[in-house]
Amino acid sequence: MDRQIDNAKVNAGTKVETKAGAKQASSYRSGHLMCRTPLWGVAGFLGCAYFAWISFSRVTRGNYDWPHDFWTAATYIVWILLLAGLALDTRCLRERVFFGLLVINFVVGCGLTLWSNVPPANVRTARIGTGALWAVAALVSLTTLASAAELRKKGV
Repeated sequence: MDRQIDNAKVNAGTKVETKAGAKQASSYRSGHLMCRTPLWGVAGFLGCAYFAWISFSRVTRGNYDWPHDFWTAATYIVWILLLAGLALDTRCLRERVFFGLLVINFVVGCGLTLWSNVPPANVRTARIGTGALWAVAALVSLTTLASAAELRKKGV
């Protein structure tokens, strides 16, 4: 009889721990990666604004060179996989749009890296297009700032 009571106590303790672990895991998996804290929205804005500035400054200087080496292509592929994973991991539309824009930018960059004899006119067009995408991504990143305050109020 004592053994049954001891087993029941052990099982009850395990169930409580399991529920607490599940609650902790579910609170982590809220579907928001950037919206949790304003730091990520600001960091995303600054990074994307910098890359937009770089893209447009290269166009104004007439610098249409593009790297065509293996390591650059490999780096693009790693970033594409990482950002696609982040886009699929979140349930927040603002974040999905942000990560989707970044994936498009990196796919264009990878394509131009793999295209070894790309004409300068196409590089110019790509730099203008990706600069615009970087600028839009910077603005979309700022939209996550408002939802960070909303999530803190809700306690998510």
